[in-house]
Amino acid sequence: QVQLVESGGRLVQTGGSLRLSCVVSGRTFTHLNFAWFRQAPGKERVFVAAINRSGSNTDYADSVKGRFTISRDNAKNTVYLQMVSLKPEDTAVYYCAASPYYYSDRSRVQSYDYWGQGTQVTVSS
Repeated sequence: QVQLVESGGRLVQTGGSLRLSCVVSGRTFTHLNFAWFRQAPGKERVFVAAINRSGSNTDYADSVKGRFTISRDNAKNTVYLQMVSLKPEDTAVYYCAASPYYYSDRSRVQSYDYWGQGTQVTVSS
């Protein structure tokens, strides 16, 4: 079983920056592909960013391209989401997700088998 624990979410002003972390345990980290999703109140969970096992391939939602960066540290079993130039519309609970399989469509919730409990990001205007 894989456990994912997110942290780093907090209240930040528009234009500010945050780095979210997702610490992974229970399975060989390098065997997993990862993604970040987010869910705003009353809305569906949507894709933010994804990274493959080696870290050589990343993918981003159009709404965050150029502002967010996903990365992984295989030595620390940790996945990161660096967020800059934050906007009020970035306010959501952010979830880390993992899968041992690499799907061509990494933006689907169904592509991931393991999920963290989420961390709240609030961007004030």
